[in-house]
Amino acid sequence: MTTTSPRLVTPAQGAALDSAHVGDIKGALGTISVDDTGTRKTLPARLKTLLAIVGPGLIVMIGDNDAGAFSTYGQAGQTYGTKLLWTFVLLIPVLYVNQEMVLRLGAVTGVGHARLILERFGRFWGAFSVIDLFALNALTIVTEFIGIALAASYLGVPRIVAVILASVVMVFAASTGSFRRFERVAMAFCAGSLLLVPLYVLAHPPAGQVAAGFVLPTIPGGSAHLSGVMLLIIGIVGTTVAPWQLFFQQSYIIDKRITPRFMRYEKVDLWVGIVVAIVGGGALMAATAAAFAGRSVPFTDASGLAAGLSAYAGRAAGAIFAVALLDASMIGAFAVSLSTAYAVGDMFGMKHSLHRGVRQAKGFYAMYAALIAVAAAIVLIPGSPLGLLTEGVQVLAGVLLPSATVFLLMLCNDKEVLGPWRNGRATNIFAVGVVGVLVLLSVILTIAVLFGTVTPAQIVAILATGAAAAVLALAVMAVRGWRRRGTPGAGPVDRNGRESWRMPPLAMLAPVQMSLGRRVGMAAMWVYLGAVIVLVIVRVAELALGH
Repeated sequence: MTTTSPRLVTPAQGAALDSAHVGDIKGALGTISVDDTGTRKTLPARLKTLLAIVGPGLIVMIGDNDAGAFSTYGQAGQTYGTKLLWTFVLLIPVLYVNQEMVLRLGAVTGVGHARLILERFGRFWGAFSVIDLFALNALTIVTEFIGIALAASYLGVPRIVAVILASVVMVFAASTGSFRRFERVAMAFCAGSLLLVPLYVLAHPPAGQVAAGFVLPTIPGGSAHLSGVMLLIIGIVGTTVAPWQLFFQQSYIIDKRITPRFMRYEKVDLWVGIVVAIVGGGALMAATAAAFAGRSVPFTDASGLAAGLSAYAGRAAGAIFAVALLDASMIGAFAVSLSTAYAVGDMFGMKHSLHRGVRQAKGFYAMYAALIAVAAAIVLIPGSPLGLLTEGVQVLAGVLLPSATVFLLMLCNDKEVLGPWRNGRATNIFAVGVVGVLVLLSVILTIAVLFGTVTPAQIVAILATGAAAAVLALAVMAVRGWRRRGTPGAGPVDRNGRESWRMPPLAMLAPVQMSLGRRVGMAAMWVYLGAVIVLVIVRVAELALGH
């Protein structure tokens, strides 16, 4: 039987796949030596440490308030006013639980998300996850450049100039061989997201109405508008909780060399990112709600939102919105491109670290630059179906997110991977509930895209079926828990020694024991994902051809 002692390893002896992932923490705002083992007893010392750690949680959260989010939040505000602000409140625990699991995986294992899926669930699922991520991320980067082009056009800058200049900035910022230099650029763009606060002030929406929107969940228009409201809520969820976030934050934490010793500081970083992202999204929705209140204007795109804000709150408001959109699109493209390059590097064993220069990690930087170059070229091609690409990204993100969360949940319950850091019962119950809700939303969205509409009766039927399945699942879990009482490992997770516990090299891990139920479930998930992805591609192609 394997003992616990071999798992008590130093960071240098862990499972890191790239030697550049071990060493001093060199953040945008501070440095922590790898030999620094002292305790932080004073407030100044703790603040200094937090400044060195901050980055992964902030970048991943603000990065998802990107071009697609601007359109979705703006459409919600334009169409339904402040009545959907409550969705942000519901998303806070979802965002935290998902990303907290990811940061634990990164800090404890030293191995990227894609590599863990490959090693623990086999080549098929490893390849499936990376191929899906690659396709979805490539399309997402196109939407970021659409945002750059729209913002530049509103500001009077030629599209080709803006797109080429943005591409050069993104490639150069990441390829200097200095992690700290990249993070400083990324943090500067994160600071730019605060432009949404003065935009809110200029639009001056009624404070009482905004507060009510956050705390009073409502369905605008009642049952007659249920299908439209549900699709917009699904859009808000899909653009706020995206699969690329899981892969990005785990790899970025590893690249920044954050270990379990600094877990509490990284959780604070994550909370800061969530607060800034929710405040920004809420400010944008409230500002557009004020600008379009009482005006029956159909939603077009971000340019239409900028024009509406300019007409209502002055030219300064329109300009601020456009600059904020440009900033959001840049940070989104940074994060999504890196997410893909990290995942591909994990899968193929390439050197993949921002601490390395281009000559030391040619494949990593080539993938990063190629994604940006191709996306920029697509946006510049006259007649490109940019609207359909944006819609396709939202649909695919909604379809793939449940499967991504399932793998995350299984990895965080893998004793070989996380040991004393694995999930407790409360986290598992909440995460299973999130997966169930995401599956239901995915089904609703898929039906709406494939058949052009979804009726209120269909939505109610899907939600009722989901509720019945949830009750049945809880009953089965309760019975299984009762039967397992007293068996070894069935109680609370033993947290002893976790401060020094790191996952050993992957070759030392015991194989995953897959139950029949789990195998059947994963096979069913594969069939569902494969069928839906094919149907979505066919539907988008039909729309592009005008059928």
